[in-house]
Amino acid sequence: MYVIKNEQCFDSAHFLAGYQGKCSNIHGHRWRVVIEVAQDNLNPAGQTRGMIVDFAQLKQDLKQEADYLDHCLIMEEGTLKEKTLSALLEEGFRIVTVPFRPTAENFSKYFYDKMTEKGYRVIKSVVYETENNCAAYSSGGEVSYEF
Repeated sequence: MYVIKNEQCFDSAHFLAGYQGKCSNIHGHRWRVVIEVAQDNLNPAGQTRGMIVDFAQLKQDLKQEADYLDHCLIMEEGTLKEKTLSALLEEGFRIVTVPFRPTAENFSKYFYDKMTEKGYRVIKSVVYETENNCAAYSSGGEVSYEF
């Protein structure tokens, strides 16, 4: 099996509703997303002959997903009072709501799914919340981490 990977970063804020500790407060991260895609055989002809996919295309597709979350407040649906949410939106803050708690673990599955929807055979998605803390998702079972 052939494997390639791409990495993109984005900056955003989030908070963990219902968490007892610092992460219950709004705070930011420089998130790092690493996607590995695979193919059993290389493309036999055309522009991508000898490739799984053009790195430029993989980069563009992952960057599009990372850019959507860049410089915003990411929050789980229903975790702010309606008045609070309305006030933030009235002030012009960009807020992205997600149907899950915005943890590195959930984001690893989020990016796995987004890239799979784009037609990639994703074997692993790793999301770094900090340089030393990451979470990974793989549908194949065993997951290894690289720091």
